[in-house]
Amino acid sequence: MNTTFINRQLFFLIQLTIITVLLFSAHSYLAHYLLVKISLFFPLWQIYLFHFLVTALLYTFVNYKHSKGNSQIFNTFMAGTLFKMVLAIVFLLPLLLAKTDNKEPDVFNFFIPYFLFLAFEVYSLTKLLNKK
Repeated sequence: MNTTFINRQLFFLIQLTIITVLLFSAHSYLAHYLLVKISLFFPLWQIYLFHFLVTALLYTFVNYKHSKGNSQIFNTFMAGTLFKMVLAIVFLLPLLLAKTDNKEPDVFNFFIPYFLFLAFEVYSLTKLLNKK
């Protein structure tokens, strides 16, 4: 296996783990004080585990394509992002089909980290492309 691929992958996974722990800690702290009377459908750890895994898989795939000499990774990233959106809808489907009155806190708890992880992913891929 390509050592450049492995080094980039390990560095990204370390960064992703740190970002995940920081965001999860801040989100848990805020939820503890702001969502006292609201019962959430999904626990925060499930949301963050989903985001961590999907982001790591997408970056791994794009990094692998890039290490094989494919310079057209933008199309790969866009297809992966579309797939990531489909997975997000599948993840949220039990909530969307549930007979609960207030779904907004759960949707916000999912999509705020979603966009933060997406921003980190775009930043990391931009760094990857600028290293040439």
